[in-house]
Amino acid sequence: MKKFLALCTLLAMLCGLVAPAFADNVAATPAAAPVAAPAAASAVAATAAPAPTPNKGDTTWMLTATLLVIMMSIPGLALFYGGLVRSKNMLSVLMQVFSIFALITVLWAIYGYSLAFTQGSGALSPFIGGFDRLFLKGIFDPVSGSVANAATFSKGVVIPEFAFVAFQATFAAITVALIVGAFAERMKFASVLLFSALWFTFAYLPIAHMVWFWMGPDAYTDQAAADTATAAAGWLFQKGALDFAGGTVVHINAAVAGLVGAFLIGKRIGYGKEPMAPHNLVMTMIGGSLLWVGWFGFNAGSALEAGGTAALAFMNTLDATAAAALTWSLAEWLLRGKPSVLGGVSGAVAGLVAITPACGWVGVGGGLVIGAIAGVACFWGVTGLKKMLGMDDALDVFGVHGVGGILGALLTGVFNNWGMGGTGIVDYVNNKIIDTEIGAQVWIQAQAVLTTIIWSGVVAFVCYKIVDLTIGLRVPEEAEREGLDTTSHGERAYNL
Repeated sequence: MKKFLALCTLLAMLCGLVAPAFADNVAATPAAAPVAAPAAASAVAATAAPAPTPNKGDTTWMLTATLLVIMMSIPGLALFYGGLVRSKNMLSVLMQVFSIFALITVLWAIYGYSLAFTQGSGALSPFIGGFDRLFLKGIFDPVSGSVANAATFSKGVVIPEFAFVAFQATFAAITVALIVGAFAERMKFASVLLFSALWFTFAYLPIAHMVWFWMGPDAYTDQAAADTATAAAGWLFQKGALDFAGGTVVHINAAVAGLVGAFLIGKRIGYGKEPMAPHNLVMTMIGGSLLWVGWFGFNAGSALEAGGTAALAFMNTLDATAAAALTWSLAEWLLRGKPSVLGGVSGAVAGLVAITPACGWVGVGGGLVIGAIAGVACFWGVTGLKKMLGMDDALDVFGVHGVGGILGALLTGVFNNWGMGGTGIVDYVNNKIIDTEIGAQVWIQAQAVLTTIIWSGVVAFVCYKIVDLTIGLRVPEEAEREGLDTTSHGERAYNL
C-alpha cells in the first residue's frame, strides 16, 4: 500500500495537482456531498427568513445537464451498444435501451423518486425512503402555482424540486439500461422489461438511498442538529462514503447485475466458435462520442449548482476520459500490434466510468491519474478478467463499468486528500473544508463498494430467477439464430 500511494503521489505531482483554484470557490460553492434530498427544503424554511429562491442560472444549468444525460442514453448508449452487436440484433438493442429509459422514467415518477429521496421510517430508514412523494405529490401547489424547492450543497441555495427529480430520473434510467449489454442478443424482450422493473425497485432505489440521501446542508446548524440529520440519512452516507455522480449507485450496481445475468442466462449460441464481431463500429464511435459529451451533464450536473465544483467536475471529466482513451490505445498497441477504434472508444468510456465517483472530489492531477490507470485496468477487464471468469458478457459491461467503477470509487478515497491535491470534505457545522485521511477514507469507500456488489448481486439473482420461473429468460434457439430484430420486433435494421 505504501508503495502504491507513493507511486500515485509521484504521478499526481507530475500531472500537476490543482487544488488552490478550487479552494477559491469554497465560500460560494462548497465541495459537493452526495446528492441532497428535497426534504432539506423544509429545514431551510424553518431556519431562514425569507425562504431562499432558486437562482435562474443554477436552474438553467440543471435542466441543461438533464438534457445531456438523456442524450447519453438515447441516442448515446443505444448507438454505442447497437454498433457492437451483430446486424441481426441491432434493433433489439436499440429497442431495449429506448424502452427501459421510458419504463424507468415512468416508475421514477410513480414511486422511485419517493423511495430514493425521502426519509423512510423505522429500522428501514437508512436503506429505503418513504411514500411522501408518490406520484410526485406535494411538489406542485395548484392553488398558489408554486413549486417546492430541493437543497443543493450550499446553505441557503436551492433549485426547483422538479429539476432535481428529472435529473435523478435520467440517472436511474441509464443505470438500468446499462445492464442489457451483458446479456445482449439472447434475452426475451418481455423478460428484459420485467427484470428491469424488479431490479430498479429492489436494487437501484435502495443503493441510491443508502449513498445519496441526506437532509441537506441547512439541517446542519450545530452538532446536535447535525447528529440528528446524519442519523436520518442513508446508511452509506452516514459512514462517509464519497460518490459524486454514481460510481457505486450507477456503474458497480449495473455491472454486477449484468455479470449475474451473463452467468445465469448463459453464453450466446456459437460463442467462441462463430464470429461475433461488432457490425458497425461507426455507430459505436458516434454513440461513444455522444456518451462523452452527455457525461458532462452527468458529472458536472451532480454539483447541483453552476459554480466552482461543477467546473472542477467538468474539467476532470474532460481530462480523465482523454487520458484513459490514450492508455487503453497504448496498451492495445503494445500487446496486439495495432490501436483500434473500438479500443479508443472503450478506453474513453472506461475513463468516464472511473472518474464519475471522483470528479468533484479530486484535483485535476488526481483525475488524470485515475483516468490513465482506468484505461489499462479496464483493458485487462475485457481481456484477461473476462477469460478468467469464463462468462459471455456480450458488450463488456462488467469489464468496463465494474472494473472502472470499483477503481474509481477506491481511488476517490486516495485523491480526495489535500496532500494528493483533493478537495477534502465540507464540515457544515463549522462551515469549513476539512481534510480526509487516505487509509480511513479508502476503507469507507471499500465498504460502499462491497455493499453495492453484495446487494446488487443478490437482488439481481433473485430477480432473474423470478423472471425465469414466470415468463422465461431466454429466447428459443431458432429465434436467437435468426436474430432478435425479426423474431422479437418484426423488423430489420437494414433492408438490403
